[in-house]
Amino acid sequence: MRLIRTNPEAKATAMPVEVQIVTTGEGLPSAAEFTSWATAAISVAVGSPAEEDHADVCIRIVGEDEARALNNSYRGIDKPTNVLSFPADMDLPETTLLGDIVICANVVRDEALEQKKDVTDHFAHMVVHGMLHLLGHDHEVDAQARPMEALEREILARFDVSDPYREI
Repeated sequence: MRLIRTNPEAKATAMPVEVQIVTTGEGLPSAAEFTSWATAAISVAVGSPAEEDHADVCIRIVGEDEARALNNSYRGIDKPTNVLSFPADMDLPETTLLGDIVICANVVRDEALEQKKDVTDHFAHMVVHGMLHLLGHDHEVDAQARPMEALEREILARFDVSDPYREI
């Protein structure tokens, strides 16, 4: 899945991040916050944003209908989910297309309230989690989950976000 890049401000960062907010509601972080979380994720996971100066990612914040449709189409699960990552399957000259991250605002808000987490912190976690998936990390088995979760904690700590895996 490729989403159209239209944000001219994204080119000002080391890693162009397109942020598309296509839903409404309270507690949505700013495009700048989404961009900073994504940039930090690649900086920590890859070692330096300079190594990925031409990387490109799109973060799309959606409502439940779009999240449900994508989750059903790509995972066969007919309900909205918090975050989906779509790694790019192509490269263009001088650009590394990392892929797209789709975050369902309502699911993230509901999870944050249910888990007694700050809503903005939970959005940060979803961005970092999605970025790590685009960079090849996974959590299907414990041996994969531990290093991915450690990276998530390290990245989120830069924003004073507490451990997202702590017990409530």
